[in-house]
Formats: sequence, C-alpha cells, structure tokens
Amino acid sequence: MLKRRYTVLIGDRSTGVIRQITVKLRVVLSLIAGVLMMPVLMGLGARWSARSEIEQLRSSNTQLEVENGSYRAATGELTAQIQSLEDVINELGARSTLEPNAARAIQRLPALVKARAAGGGSAAATAVSNIVTTTLLSPEDTFGVLRDLLQGLESRLRFVRRDVERREALALATPSIWPTHGWLSGSYGGRNDPFTGERGFHAGLDISADKGSPVYATADGVVHSAAYNGDYGNLIVLKHDFGLSTRYGHLSRFLVRSGQRVKRGDLVGYVGSTGRSTGAHLHYEILVNGQLINPLQLLAKPAAR
Repeated sequence: MLKRRYTVLIGDRSTGVIRQITVKLRVVLSLIAGVLMMPVLMGLGARWSARSEIEQLRSSNTQLEVENGSYRAATGELTAQIQSLEDVINELGARSTLEPNAARAIQRLPALVKARAAGGGSAAATAVSNIVTTTLLSPEDTFGVLRDLLQGLESRLRFVRRDVERREALALATPSIWPTHGWLSGSYGGRNDPFTGERGFHAGLDISADKGSPVYATADGVVHSAAYNGDYGNLIVLKHDFGLSTRYGHLSRFLVRSGQRVKRGDLVGYVGSTGRSTGAHLHYEILVNGQLINPLQLLAKPAAR
C-alpha cells in the first residue's frame, strides 16, 4: 500500500497547459509525520534547554553559597579583630594620661633620661601606608587588604603599647613627690657650711621636720643600701629605672633593707639627726647616671606640713 503512487494534475486556465506531479504515498505520509512531530521536537528541545539552565543555576547558587559562607566567616574574623583593636586603643588611651605632677616632672627630666624611654614604630606606619595604596580587584583582594591593614595596625599598636608602657615606667621611676612633710631649710647649690661658715656646695635639699617624722620613697625602685654612711649618717639609697637614684640621709631609723622593692609613697624610714647634722632634718638628693641634679627641678611645690 505504501508503494502506491498518486498523480496530481495542475492546469493553467489562461494557457491551457496541464502539469502533472506524481508522488509516492510514503513521501506524503513522511511529510505529514514530520509536520506533526515538529512541535514535539521543539518541546523536547525547550525542555532540555530549560533543564540545562536550571542545572547551571543550581551550580552557580551552590558556588555563591560557598563564597557567601567564606565572606561571612572572613567578615566575622575582621569584626572580632576590629573589636580587639578598639579595646586596645581604649586601654592605651586611658593609660596614656598621667597624673599632672608626674607629667610635669617627666618634662623636666634630662634629655638623656627621656631618650631612654622613647620608642619607634615608623616601619609599621610605612607598611600600613603601602597597604592602603594597593589596587583592589575583587572581594578577595578587599578582604586580603583589610586583613593586612589590620595586621599593620596591630603591629603599630604594639609599638604604641610599648611606648605607653615605657612612659608609664618612666613616670613611676621619676622622683616627683616630696620625701617628707616639713619646711625647706637648705637648698641645692652654693651655701655657707653650717659648721665652718665657709662657702661650699650643698648636694641636695634639707627638709626640716620633727624627729621621727615619716620619710617616703619618691618613686618606684629597689633599695640599693640602707646603712650608716659617714656624714650622711643613716642613709637609704634607692635605685630607680632609667639611671635615676635618690638618697635619704640623717635618718633616725630604717624600715627597709637592701634589695627590697618599694613603690612611690612607701614608708622607708624616719627623720633623724645622725651623721654630720645640726638638728632633725632629712637630707634628700636626686642623681641621674651618678650626677647630682637639683631635686626642686622635679617637684611641683613644697609639701605642706
């Protein structure tokens, strides 16, 4: 049946010409089947294309979720690091404020002593500056630069912390309070010797006070010695950091021993009149690298009685 042939006659009325076309049934049915299958094939193609796009979207979504998770983790780390830096900055800001008398005393110290407490940090600052000028190409670059920037700031803050700590240590080591309550009866420098009347040099301050009045350490330090020492009588020598030391002479009694650590304001002994002395008073000296300086240079005002 499929092998049958059909002839189709086509006539032109104007010319009278008749044309005939012979076709096979198989070909006709194939054409009809092709036309009918076209929508089905198009539907299948669209379905395949949609499925492929959905798979690509799923893959992209999975990759974005992974990247977002990584960014969230990086953001959390940076937030914690920033909070840590903020806490450090607040702490250093609070510690950098010194008591006014101590701050004034530090300013009056010899330049050599202040230089010993000075610090650096320019290298860390330069590193931070170089990081800031880096070109950002992607979120990964941004997070990387932020991490490097925060690490640079942490390095810089370590220098700042060291500077603050050394400044605190210098403040604690600076003799900035009066060693006893009394009145100033002898100044630093040239004066007439009370025994001979001859002109001489007085190495410290004489602070007159009643016998047994308390004598205080004027800065944090270590007791270098507490013993009788010729004209000084009973003498305490305190060693402080940065080459500073203090002497307390003519004491009636010691309350400390060699090697003992003391803090500013600790009671170390009592006023007396031992050694070469005309009456109860405290002889007080300050030395920088073994060289005497005027104690009044570091004291704001005389102690009230």
